[in-house]
Amino acid sequence: MKKTVATILKQKSSHDRITMLTAYDYSTARLIDESGIDMILVGDSLGMVVLGYEDTLSVTMEDMIHHTAAVARGAKNAFVVSDMPFMSYQTSVYDAVVNAGRLMKEGRANAVKLEGGTEFSEHIKAIVNASIPVVGHIGMTPQSVNKFGGFTVQGRDKETAEKIIKDAKAVEQAGAFAVVMECVPDKLAAYITEILSIPVIGIGAGAECDGQVLVYQDMLGMYSDFTPKFVKKYAEIGNSMKEAFSKYIEEVKSGKFPDKKHTFTLKEDIDFEKLNNEK
Repeated sequence: MKKTVATILKQKSSHDRITMLTAYDYSTARLIDESGIDMILVGDSLGMVVLGYEDTLSVTMEDMIHHTAAVARGAKNAFVVSDMPFMSYQTSVYDAVVNAGRLMKEGRANAVKLEGGTEFSEHIKAIVNASIPVVGHIGMTPQSVNKFGGFTVQGRDKETAEKIIKDAKAVEQAGAFAVVMECVPDKLAAYITEILSIPVIGIGAGAECDGQVLVYQDMLGMYSDFTPKFVKKYAEIGNSMKEAFSKYIEEVKSGKFPDKKHTFTLKEDIDFEKLNNEK
């Protein structure tokens, strides 16, 4: 059965942990969806793990729409959330609503996600007023990597912890139905999860959140450029893929592949030389 805002909210009240993974294409979305995941995030992390950028800042609206539409076609039951890329909403409330609408209309997302707390509460409110569900994103926000001076843990001191608490409350009050909290100390994340009525989905935020999200390439060992501390590798698919690719190369070069069972045959004998010379 298709997940909805209502079913996700109910999971918090019933203490049913929410599961979320990223996906960026149809075939992966289908596999994740068929595994029984609650939510799929089409993250702007595609900039790094799919497009090869060093951060998320170069990802465009066209990129997000293209990949979200592919994922939406593969996700029959999971709730699909699409990231609003850098500068698609920061410029104005108007731009935020228009671009959120594009992700819903053209990308067929079920909700949008945008980074930031108090400073973007009006943007969230306007998007929600346009009947578009919103997931907030606070703590370490990758689109602010230059402001933070790198991908660093947030909320370790009194001042920044207070800011994250204010951001969490602002996102909820603005109408977001859930919030992703990234790279914050576990005790702070647990406190915020307790005081909010909306689900808190953690990534590097400890075990007390209402749910968890990971980039699937990280948890499958498919992205080796950088592995964050919070990632648990559930399989080494990257190594298995390289082994399979190497075996394919070897068999093609040796003539072992394709063999008879991978080859088509004629229905009748044909003299090709005679056929070629006929006028």
